[in-house]
Amino acid sequence: MTAGSEDTLVQMDRQDPLAAKTAAFDVPAEQIYLDGNSLGCLPVSAKQRAREVVEQQWGQDLIKSWNLHQWIDLPFSAGEKIARLIGAAPGQTICCDSISVNIFKLLSAALMMHNERHVVLSQQGNFPTDLYMVQGLARQLGEDRCSLRLAADDDIASALTDDVAVLLLSHVNFRSGALYDMQAITEQAQARGILVIWDLAHSAGVVPVQLDACRADFAVGCGYKYLNGGPGAPAFLYVARRHQAQAAQPLSGWMGHMAPFDFDNAYQAAPGVAGFLTGTPPVISLSILDAALDVFADVDVAQLRQKSLALAGVFMQRVAQSPLLAELQLLSPVDEAQRGAQLAYRHPHAFAICQALIAHGVIADFRAPDILRVGFSPLFLRFADIGRSVDVLSRIMRDELWRDPAYAVRHKVT
Repeated sequence: MTAGSEDTLVQMDRQDPLAAKTAAFDVPAEQIYLDGNSLGCLPVSAKQRAREVVEQQWGQDLIKSWNLHQWIDLPFSAGEKIARLIGAAPGQTICCDSISVNIFKLLSAALMMHNERHVVLSQQGNFPTDLYMVQGLARQLGEDRCSLRLAADDDIASALTDDVAVLLLSHVNFRSGALYDMQAITEQAQARGILVIWDLAHSAGVVPVQLDACRADFAVGCGYKYLNGGPGAPAFLYVARRHQAQAAQPLSGWMGHMAPFDFDNAYQAAPGVAGFLTGTPPVISLSILDAALDVFADVDVAQLRQKSLALAGVFMQRVAQSPLLAELQLLSPVDEAQRGAQLAYRHPHAFAICQALIAHGVIADFRAPDILRVGFSPLFLRFADIGRSVDVLSRIMRDELWRDPAYAVRHKVT
């Protein structure tokens, strides 16, 4: 595929089988949103559900809604909608808590299943919260029961030694967008008796994932990136059915009890993945996520993958063809089969460039120390949007607009 002219991009939009999905999102006018890898856009269905839950279900039906509107079942109903997107058969996926909390649960369960081993192996470029949770658990249990070991991104296989209990990996690297081979790595780890936890934060909803086919052990993911569930949306976790009778999480809250409304003083874990629930479901945010997931109901993940790669291909080629953008260094793999749905570029002034883009209607994001990230959410982005975004970026670099001191000011969230 070539980057083509503006007319070519318009024609690509006309031929796009997902083109109608743009109307399912409330995208701000005159903005091009390339940050769905950090926070997805607002689905119209989610806005409608939020109003319904607040005004009718909570406002009028009050506590009756736990049964009347199935609030109590939201972790499971939303979980099953995600299960289809990650290649999981029913009864293995639930929505609850945050990625951090869910990693803590799964790490604890996996380590208890491997009492004779203590090392948690991860990649050096993993998302920090994943590593922080291992470090926190090590402080609690002691280094003889839990210790973190880091390996280079391209050296995971040789680090799979006999003292490793758990391999904790992000399927897609949050900085570079590099994509791991889930099936190959899972097989290599399990051949050494190692349990694997996959973090799907940057792949669920945009990259084909086949947890069951890969015989994955555990997985986590968030609801607010490509799943468009809103800021701070509940996360999800997956526990392979073959582990559910043995895996036990440490946060034995009442919603994980087999009969929570018996109010028994003695904890008895619910069977299956329900035992990984903890506290009361956050009904409003979970309802919004549940509604947002309905946008995927008639979409094949292969279509999402094909379009996201095509969008990224247009962006990457146009950047490569523009002499004005020669200073941007591509960090992501060139081979589309080896990356997720984002591109990352290095530049010494990446932060200021990102802020200039935002000020001129193109929403991208920055990751320290020097990375400009652009994400390609296939449900609400058009090919014409990508062409215009590169034009804006070229103008910012040509006129050195990023040198404006206002674009160097950093806030709490970068």
